[in-house]
Amino acid sequence: MKLLTIVFLLSSNLFYGQTLKKPKLVVGIVVDQMRYDYLYRYLDKYSDKGFKKLINEGFNCKNTQYHYAVTFTGPGHAHIFNGSVPALSGIIGNNWFDRNKNQSIYVSSDPDVVTVGEGGVKSGQMSPRNMLVTSIGDQLRLSNQFKSKVIGIALKDRGAIFPAGHTGMAYWFDTATGNWITSSYYLQNLPKWVQEFNDRHLPDAYLKNKWETMLSVNQYVESEEDDQPYENAVLVKNKVTFPYELSDYSKIMSAPAGNTLTKDFALSAIRNEELGQHAFTDFLSISFSATDYVGHASGTHSVEIEDTYLRLDKDIGEIISVLEQSLGKENILIFLTADHGVADIPAFSKKNKINAGVYWGGESISLTEKVIKNHFNASKWIKTMENQQIYFDLDSVSKYPEALDKIFRGLKDSLNTREGVYTTINLKDFSGNTIPTNFAEMIRNSYHPGRSGDVMILLEPGWLEGYTKGTTHGTMYAYDTHVPLLWYGYNIKKKNLYRKILIADIAPTLAQILDILEPSGNVGVPIVELLNN
Repeated sequence: MKLLTIVFLLSSNLFYGQTLKKPKLVVGIVVDQMRYDYLYRYLDKYSDKGFKKLINEGFNCKNTQYHYAVTFTGPGHAHIFNGSVPALSGIIGNNWFDRNKNQSIYVSSDPDVVTVGEGGVKSGQMSPRNMLVTSIGDQLRLSNQFKSKVIGIALKDRGAIFPAGHTGMAYWFDTATGNWITSSYYLQNLPKWVQEFNDRHLPDAYLKNKWETMLSVNQYVESEEDDQPYENAVLVKNKVTFPYELSDYSKIMSAPAGNTLTKDFALSAIRNEELGQHAFTDFLSISFSATDYVGHASGTHSVEIEDTYLRLDKDIGEIISVLEQSLGKENILIFLTADHGVADIPAFSKKNKINAGVYWGGESISLTEKVIKNHFNASKWIKTMENQQIYFDLDSVSKYPEALDKIFRGLKDSLNTREGVYTTINLKDFSGNTIPTNFAEMIRNSYHPGRSGDVMILLEPGWLEGYTKGTTHGTMYAYDTHVPLLWYGYNIKKKNLYRKILIADIAPTLAQILDILEPSGNVGVPIVELLNN
């Protein structure tokens, strides 16, 4: 009996002394501006190794939504990995107005750091300091005394920085030199492998090749014809048809070559950092930025965007294949999503008899100035307009009782009759708003008291601010909020989930899988169907 007891105790100690099996490497793939319908519009043309593999073998959350209104790159990349909302994280846009400094602030700017690597002076003055909450990567590193490696990679600085959190490592592309760089927030010198990667001068090789369609152009039947007057000529002056020549490093950002370069750098990071080969789980974020630049210029129904996704499919397929071969499917956890969607080009919509148009933000400023002049015989009370939000000089406004309320009521009467304007929101007082409850919640989730404006102008669906060519995003409408969410690898079984999932649910789901605390500002809940599947 004593012998049995000793054996039991020994075996129990062995069991509890071991770490329960977790994925060796988590890879979060973010496709910048990937609207949900792109997943299926080009499905027949995708290979069996990329998007289609994730769909056919993975867990597909088919109704995944953002639940805030400021659907931009900075907030999206922060939100995916911190499970918070802009109201808490402080990441309320790619830019906002700082009343204390009396200037516009770029989301990841940090004047207290310098560029590390051969890059422009300002290109590297970036860090995650403007984010007020932790990320899932931070929580992973906190759980094991910072033994896990957490790395964020993207052409865009904000696409690399916020996924990596405060304690991880981030690299981004410098368009002045064609190099991958970081900032002194992270390191004082580039790792040897990054310098060696830069020394290969891959961007120069990409510049030598024209961007031509992967298939013959007549096979792009899912898209419009390749010459539309409402496309924006970004790559070559006055030219919106294939083929395109890439004249400098900045043009790589607006072509599929930018995604391929990102893939190349990510694979080099996996290999040289030996990700997934440590005692603790590592975490890699890869954000593909070029899809956003192509989408802004060419729109949602262009040959350019279709070709970009067909090529990206191959890049993603290569990443999956390398990970499976080196670590095994059972040891990797991949999730793929997007930081926001995008609207159709208004001229395209109007051509097809769909409500759409272009609204000029300057009109809002002019009307507001007129209201202020009529009520108070004053001027220069407006500081700026960012993210469709007007910022007032609160020192001037506060001298008059109920001034803000009077301005708002006058502005609402003037603006709400304008074509394309849905309504005007008093961000200081939500009580009088009559918009649908879910939209009101999305605006509340976007409002940070210290960083947001005072009045928000909401446009009707399909309307954009100031884009006569090309398109954009940044609203609470489905084309901006509905994005893909696919899970693949470690303990993931094939399933389609149709109920509404929030992007905020990604971080707490990862926390459950990794047995760690969710991020500090988390508002999401774990996806139980994924965990129990």
